[in-house]
Amino acid sequence: MPDGREPVTIQVASRIAELPAEQWDACAGERNPFISHAFLSALEESGSVSAETGWLPQHLAIADERGRLLGCAPLYLKSHSYGEYVFDWGWADAYERAGGRYYPKLQCSVPFTPVTGPRLLVRPDAAREAIAEALIAGMVELAERHGTSSLHITFPRPDEWRALGAAGFLQRRGLQYHWVNHGYADFDAFLATLNSRKRKAIRKERRKVAETGVVLRRLTGAAIEPGHWDAFHRFYLATADRKWGQPYLNRAFFHRLGENLAERVVLVLAERDGVAVAGALNLRGGSALYGRNWGCLGQYRFLHFEACYYQAIEHAIAEGLKTVEAGAQGEHKIQRGYLPVETYSAHWIRDRALREAVAQFLARERVMLGHEKAALEELNPFRNDEA
Repeated sequence: MPDGREPVTIQVASRIAELPAEQWDACAGERNPFISHAFLSALEESGSVSAETGWLPQHLAIADERGRLLGCAPLYLKSHSYGEYVFDWGWADAYERAGGRYYPKLQCSVPFTPVTGPRLLVRPDAAREAIAEALIAGMVELAERHGTSSLHITFPRPDEWRALGAAGFLQRRGLQYHWVNHGYADFDAFLATLNSRKRKAIRKERRKVAETGVVLRRLTGAAIEPGHWDAFHRFYLATADRKWGQPYLNRAFFHRLGENLAERVVLVLAERDGVAVAGALNLRGGSALYGRNWGCLGQYRFLHFEACYYQAIEHAIAEGLKTVEAGAQGEHKIQRGYLPVETYSAHWIRDRALREAVAQFLARERVMLGHEKAALEELNPFRNDEA
């Protein structure tokens, strides 16, 4: 810290609104929209995140003697493992079959958002290492006080992941698929770097979408009207019903997102005969476009690829963004130019026997992940000289 004094208070906030937005954002930075006070507020104010939905906010904040936030962390007491994208269902099942109680647990993350970003939020003019260590110790102490089985930090940055490992947390890796902009002039310049078969396949997919009469538009800022959010919510519900049965996000969340973060939203709308039939929601960070949610009414072949992947690439090229992060899962993304990259999580487990069992599982999983990544890299769609 600038004056060399130690932090004097650690606060647990049951609502993000209890913490000043400007001070939270001073710790969070501007590059990742999901960790912003506005995004987390939209989740809570809409009721998408609450004790009733199994996400009870327990945000950790460290302040100096003047009450100024020096560091904070988005933290939730959870009664299930939904909406996390780092799966621990097997751990919970094994522990409870052995007579333990896995839930509740503590989760440091952004709900329903598998996006790598800061989790140990530290003010730039504060002593980063000391505040990060205090946040880690504070989370463990809170887990002890609540009597939780475990504490999970999902999708942290690599430097945070290493710090958590040094603090004794079990470390886990995963895979996602990201597209990288190598200074392409336009979409055709990107296509030219792919091998002939993949290039022809993408052109065919885009042509088939156009032949259905579907027209796509990318909207941002004030161009996104309340009616657009209503339409997107319908798409989201329709797709959620088909895929996992229970939607995480409600209509109020999307409207609050439009009210508070519209300038960072890129909403792709697909229209046929002037009627919106599908949409893809993206948020823009400092140098990245993050693909988040998709929904569609009816069946339109290849429209998902066009709305979620190709439109995102076109927008990134036009805006000079470095990457497009397309979210969790989906090997089909590789042939469309989205290559596998590692993601991270860290896990503190109270019970020694469970911790040892999970550690053994993670050791085996790391070996399998290495084989999987090597096999996926063989599917690289780029020409040999480009690859």
